[in-house]
Amino acid sequence: MKRFASLLLLIAMAFASCKGTHKKGAADKKPASTKPAEENTEADFEAFVNRLRKAVSAHDMNTLATMMTADFGYSLNPVKQGPGVYQFWDENDLWPEVEGIVNEKFLKKGEFWVSPPQFADESLNYTGYRAGIRRVNGSWKFAYFVNG
Repeated sequence: MKRFASLLLLIAMAFASCKGTHKKGAADKKPASTKPAEENTEADFEAFVNRLRKAVSAHDMNTLATMMTADFGYSLNPVKQGPGVYQFWDENDLWPEVEGIVNEKFLKKGEFWVSPPQFADESLNYTGYRAGIRRVNGSWKFAYFVNG
C-alpha cells in the first residue's frame, strides 16, 4: 500500500512540474495601452452629476437652469447657446437622448468632463450626442449638450 501511495505521489509531482501545452502568445499579452482616461472621484462632482441626472430625468427645468452655464451650448450647426435650450430639446424630442448621455460615465477631456466616454477617446472620432461639465468659479456647471 505504501508503494502504491508513493507511486501516486511521484506521478502527481511529475505532472505538476510539467509545462502545459498552452503556448503564451499575443492573446495572452496585455496590450500596450495609452494613459487611461481620468475618472473624477471628487465628492462634489459625484453629487453634481447625481443631481443633474435626477433633474434631467424629471425634466426639472428650474433645477437645470441653476446647474447650467449662462452660455450653455445646445447646437453646433448652427451654433446655439443660452436661452432656448428647453424649447429646442422639446421640439427635437431630445430629452431621452439627454437623459441617456448624462447617465453614462463622465471622463476628463481638456477642461471639460465629458460623456459618453467614447467622446473622451480621440482615436474614436466620436461625433454623436455628448455632454460637457466644467468648473466655473469653483462650482460644477453643465456647459453643453450637442451633436456632431
